[in-house]
Amino acid sequence: MQITSPRFSTNAHEALHDAPLQKAMSHVEKNFVVRRRAAADALPEFEALRDAARDIKNHTLKHLDLYLEAYERKVVEAGGHVHWAESAEDARRIVLDICRKAGAKTVTKGKSMISEEIALNDHLEKNGVIPVETDLGEYIIQLRGEHPSHIIAPAVHLNKDQVEAEFRRVHTHLDPKRDLTEPTSLLAEARGELRAKFLAADVGITGANFLVAETGTSIIVTNEGNGDLTQILPKVHVVVASIEKITPTLSDVAQILRVLARSATGQEMSVYTTLSTGPRRPDDPDGPAEYHVVLLDNGRSSMLGTEFEDMLRCIRCGACMNHCPVYHAIGGHAYGWVYPGPMGAVLTPTLIGVDKGGNLPNASTFCGRCESVCPMRIPLPKMMRHWREKEFERHLQPTPARYGLAAWAFLVRRPKLYRLAARTAARALALMGRRRGRVSALPLAGGWTDWRDMPAPEGGTFMSRYAREKRPS
Repeated sequence: MQITSPRFSTNAHEALHDAPLQKAMSHVEKNFVVRRRAAADALPEFEALRDAARDIKNHTLKHLDLYLEAYERKVVEAGGHVHWAESAEDARRIVLDICRKAGAKTVTKGKSMISEEIALNDHLEKNGVIPVETDLGEYIIQLRGEHPSHIIAPAVHLNKDQVEAEFRRVHTHLDPKRDLTEPTSLLAEARGELRAKFLAADVGITGANFLVAETGTSIIVTNEGNGDLTQILPKVHVVVASIEKITPTLSDVAQILRVLARSATGQEMSVYTTLSTGPRRPDDPDGPAEYHVVLLDNGRSSMLGTEFEDMLRCIRCGACMNHCPVYHAIGGHAYGWVYPGPMGAVLTPTLIGVDKGGNLPNASTFCGRCESVCPMRIPLPKMMRHWREKEFERHLQPTPARYGLAAWAFLVRRPKLYRLAARTAARALALMGRRRGRVSALPLAGGWTDWRDMPAPEGGTFMSRYAREKRPS
């Protein structure tokens, strides 16, 4: 996947002028925000469950090495194989090697952001293995040659007419006069096209919402049956997951599941919660002959013990982006890599470097909605501020911004000079906006006034008013 995060400003500008995208994004409020609120309000212990989920993950991260070792032992005991991948390149190599040993020509895939992170599809295709996305949203964007714009709703940026046009473009072997006006007809067509793919695949690849150290189990939560078919039908099942997905026990998972679906889609539980533990046993009616887990680090261990460790609690529910006004305005592709929204603004600089992803933490109003709805209580605004600090330390911000902050720092260390400058600025702004009560253009502040007016001050500064009113009458 090509990284375009450094051109975030350009991406955002294009997204704001993309009429079909703006139409599609208008549905986010109804389909996610309203439902999440209703689901949370209907559960009296929801806030207590958020605290419990946070504490479970905090405990796990403090002892991550021990739980990873315990998980590996249980997978091996169940007849599976664990592969350790330090980097994305390592993970790609391991998965391709498994596919080659299985003689795979095609593989079916469940929805997995980790496979997007390591650019797995491109790597398989370049080496003669055809990956087929089986999640409906992922299938649609694969046909379009795109990447997900949302971590749980990959095709949220598209409308029904665009999907219909894509199906007619690709499914040319079907009746051109068929009726695709209803969403159910689109779903039925995708199901029919994918059925043969499920039966033909030699390898099935899934991600994992949780990896359970107690039992060596991988768990996926989905609203489609594609995840189960991807795991059960092929002779080899490969789980690709990052190391922070480890959870100590099945009881711990049960607690986190109660906040996951409610936060993601407003459901009490996802339609499918599928547990896999090792390959098929002699008396099992179905299942894979081989079971492999690829555990990816890719920079995550370096987050432990830092100001960004809290980000490793993320359970990929998407609530932060569903409630983010910036994401609502520009969608996911503008962020330029795998992870969009507030969680992407924190995670992307961590994984690809602040030099490439440093623009993303600046795309926040710090309204706090993301943190207020996060089921794991991740302090996303605080971490975005940390990235802004690191961007400033490395002189990666635009020159005007750096000099502006330096000038501000100079003034605030000198209170008398600061108050003089503030009074002068307030009077100048009052004069500029005396006719309309607002200022529509400011020198060196076009990034603000190009899109909104600056209210003109009505009087002096706060300090001058405070000094005046505190005097005894």
